[in-house]
Amino acid sequence: MATVGKIIKCKAAVAWEPNKPLVIEEIEVAPPQANEIRIKIVATAVCHTDLYHLLENMHKDGFPTVLGHEAAGVVESVGPGVTEYQAGDKVIPLFIRQCRECRFCKSPKTNQCEKAWTGLANNDMMAPRESRFTCKGKKLLQFSGTSTFAEYTVVNELAVAKIDPAAPLDKVCLLGCGVCTGYGAAVNTAKVEPGSTCAVFGLGAVGLAAVMGCKAAGAKRIIAVDINPGKFEKAKVFGATDFVNPKDHKEPISQVLSEMTGGGVDFSLECTGNVDVMVSSKKVLLLLLYVAQLASVYIFSYSAVRWSPR
Repeated sequence: MATVGKIIKCKAAVAWEPNKPLVIEEIEVAPPQANEIRIKIVATAVCHTDLYHLLENMHKDGFPTVLGHEAAGVVESVGPGVTEYQAGDKVIPLFIRQCRECRFCKSPKTNQCEKAWTGLANNDMMAPRESRFTCKGKKLLQFSGTSTFAEYTVVNELAVAKIDPAAPLDKVCLLGCGVCTGYGAAVNTAKVEPGSTCAVFGLGAVGLAAVMGCKAAGAKRIIAVDINPGKFEKAKVFGATDFVNPKDHKEPISQVLSEMTGGGVDFSLECTGNVDVMVSSKKVLLLLLYVAQLASVYIFSYSAVRWSPR
């Protein structure tokens, strides 16, 4: 390709400072260095974690930056030492890397890669601590090892998953965060059992993925709970069997679900991040998984330690 080994100028949504709107700017994206991959981003979603970093003013030293971590794209070029990927591969950038060699990657109990969280944590797994992004003569910081709010980005080769060439990128981009959070919580963390009764609180992307995970795990009854009844039809498509709008009941939602199920559900997956909802979900089951809370605490703490020039 004509761009291989050259700086690419492209558009990006730049976060210059906290609590300010993103600005569409022309940025320069340097070629990938050793063990790095440059990706043309075709589709990216917006996750609450992106907004959290921008609006909560928790990471004042993390600006200016290019946010975004839920995307899909096509490999434009690879740096020296990269052998598993080549130009043209369809990929999903990963903010949780997998070296596939350390004891944690080989363990069936965790995906917390040792290389991502220990020795290389301070430089975001990029080779030299230099920025691959510049704008108006200033370096732009990396976000979660991905920075997908740009037409091109550079990531470490461990932070990439090759996908089916036929996959629609505008849909599979959601697999990078929201879908795996909800689906994985049901299948891997909760280990929902065949024939069980589940309650899913909140029917956003994470909640719908949790519904899908419960169905895949063989749950017999999946109760979808949301104050927006417009989401019920979509939840039904994903596998929900019952639907409850807390606003339709005078009784606490925990009481409503307890009466519906004869004493409580087997698994409750809380996907809103609302403390009151978490309390309610705890009252209706034998096993409680704070899905959204775990995801938020994990992702936010992850972001907090991953800021460094590239």
